Amino acid sequence: MTVKEAELEIIEDFNQFDEWLDKYEYLIDLGKDLAPLDEKYKTDENLIKGCQSRVWVHSEVVNGKIVFTADSDAIITKGMISLLIKIYSGRTAKEITDSDFAFVDAIGLRENLSQTRSGGLSAMIAKIREIASSQE
Repeated sequence: MTVKEAELEIIEDFNQFDEWLDKYEYLIDLGKDLAPLDEKYKTDENLIKGCQSRVWVHSEVVNGKIVFTADSDAIITKGMISLLIKIYSGRTAKEITDSDFAFVDAIGLRENLSQTRSGGLSAMIAKIREIASSQE
């Protein structure tokens, strides 16, 4: 599955819901389904700056692809990072850096988040891009 196909799948998932309250519930469910990050990776180096909540992203390269794991101390934030991992984990650095992350706006996520959560989402995207750029 390509990045675009994964993004379209997420868009379709969100389009199942008419109300944003239901979409938030879906985000919460995604956060609950995200495997916890090993405590040894909850370091300052992996902590995303710019998020109101604490969010850690760990990455490693496996067979030329970047595998992300993450965690957060806030459930909606954990759902947001889970979305990003669902699409971008297991991709090459080029696939990630070539992505425009447009699905975020297509599902209306940024416009329906508080200003601080929206800033946190931008920080998460920037961190994933930064990690991918460092691997190119």
